[in-house]
Amino acid sequence: MATTADFKNGLCIKHNNQLWKIESFQHVKPGKGPAFVRTKMRNLNTSRILENTFTAGFKIEIVRIENRNYQFLYKEGSSTFHFMNQKNYEQIAIDKSLINSPDYLKEGNNVDIMFHAEKEQPLSCTLPQNVNLKIVFTEPGERGNTATNAMKPATTETGAEVRVPLFINEGDVVKVDTTNGNYLERVKSN
Repeated sequence: MATTADFKNGLCIKHNNQLWKIESFQHVKPGKGPAFVRTKMRNLNTSRILENTFTAGFKIEIVRIENRNYQFLYKEGSSTFHFMNQKNYEQIAIDKSLINSPDYLKEGNNVDIMFHAEKEQPLSCTLPQNVNLKIVFTEPGERGNTATNAMKPATTETGAEVRVPLFINEGDVVKVDTTNGNYLERVKSN
């Protein structure tokens, strides 16, 4: 077993029978009383942030976590996504609830899947910061209307709804931020 002296950013621990990742920590030695460690931790199942204080020397259980690169293959039904390991071609199925932005996932995208190393259990699936998606439907924009930052709804090839500028047309490829679904830029075609 480890103690609070082993804390570092990114360390995964088991606390209250749940898995937590330490986002930040601070050792505090007050003038009066015992030392303690103030932490900010993220729950690996719910992504909830918890601020917790441990007394110095508190025993913790470290959990080994691995990030592996996978490629998205296909979606089965409405909630099962199939991925393939890039190194050994092993395939796994992951539930939609473990994926941070499933609406922006298209076949061939590379993702990072976080595994509990001892149990070989997937904990989360993270898409890249942004992805390129083709617009399959949008209303035609008004020509010359660029005085305002007007946006219109558009549907991407994955079925996700994105707000894009008026000059974007069907068939254009746009870069979309996967964390908030915002349009970033139009991708130039070669």
